[in-house]
Order: sequence, then structure tokens, then C-alpha cells
Amino acid sequence: MLIAGFPAGPWGTNCYVAATGPGSECVVVDPGKDAADGVAQVVREHRLKPVAVLVTHGHVDHMWSVAPVAGTYDATAWIHPQDRRLLSDPTAAMSPDTVQMLLGGGYEFAEPDDVRELSDGQVLELAGLRLTVDHTPGHTRGSVTFRSPYDQQDVSQVMFSGDLLFAGSIGRTDLPGGDHAAMLRSLADKVLTLPDDVVVLPGHGEQTSIGRERATNPFLQDLGQDL
Repeated sequence: MLIAGFPAGPWGTNCYVAATGPGSECVVVDPGKDAADGVAQVVREHRLKPVAVLVTHGHVDHMWSVAPVAGTYDATAWIHPQDRRLLSDPTAAMSPDTVQMLLGGGYEFAEPDDVRELSDGQVLELAGLRLTVDHTPGHTRGSVTFRSPYDQQDVSQVMFSGDLLFAGSIGRTDLPGGDHAAMLRSLADKVLTLPDDVVVLPGHGEQTSIGRERATNPFLQDLGQDL
């Protein structure tokens, strides 16, 4: 499995390109602001063809370039229905400061031509990859993660966690659509139940693992004590 990731834009949002290997179809996860050029570079370098754009949640720093990337490669965009409206109206889930910044720039957003909706437990077969969708509300109502089997003995799966789980932290819940109680349930039901060898590829910051976070992440440790 080939996974190329890079931070993009002023928020340093991690965008990922995943494929079975060079010269194949691929999926793009969370192309945020200024991510289109990075995607194009990875595509050229590995001779890939994007067929799908996967969105972990509808915040602008994760979906800014969804429509341009999907349009460039005639790819399908996938998002949970509870966040779908944010593709065309991301200000509905922004802080006032972020809204002011965007409005000052005169930005406009629209859905890609082909949008499909995700559901909890859904298994996507895309670009030769098998991706399991977990609905993980809390950061937003429609937040999801994507898990895929990984072909190394010491790693059973990789998880694109969006803003659910980071190295040493978890996603914020103080923005419109956030729900702290829902976040804790998502972590308990969809994170703490996973094997330690699952590699976590978060929306921001460095990669980690379920085992590392179970042992060191104070939010998960506190949650484990409450269960």
C-alpha cells in the first residue's frame, strides 16, 4: 500500500493520497487549502489516477480543495450526510474569526459534480483499497474515520482519523456542530475498541498508533477510567 501525506495551507492540514502502489488508481483524503498542487505532485511522481476524494468532516481546512481536486480528475467526493451542506456553506461550522477571514477574501464554495454519502459501517471498495467507514460525531456531526488493512506484519490497519484523534490529543468540540459528549462516545466506541497496532494518520500533526495513544493520551486515559 502506498500512502503519501503532506501538510497543506495555513492550518497545516494533513492531506493523504493512498493507492495499492505506483501506476494505479488512488484516493485523496482531506484536500484542504492549498492542497491541490501537492496532490498533483504526488499523482505525477507515482503515476496515479485519483478516483475518489474522501472527506473526514466538513470543516473548511479539510474540504477547501475538494471540488477543485474532484473536478480535475473527474473523481467522486464522499462525505457523511450530516456534513454535506458544509461543502457549499463551510461558514456554518466556523468560528467568527475564521468567517471574517474568508468573507474578507470573497471566497465561494460549491459541491463537486459527483457527491456520494457515507454511512456508519459502510465498506468502500475504491482504487483497489478496502476502506471501512466509522461515523464518529463530536468534532462535527458528520465526522468519520476511514480504516484500511495494511500489508505489514506489525501493522494490521491504518486509520485516517481526521480531527477525531491526534498524537497526544483529541479534536475540539467548541465550534458549531461540536458535541463533547458525542466525542467521548466516539472515542470509546470507535477508538478504544481497536487493536494497539493500528496506525493513526491524523488530520494535523504526526502519525501515531492506537497503542501509543491508549498508553499516553491523557484524554483516552481519563476516558478509559470512566468506562
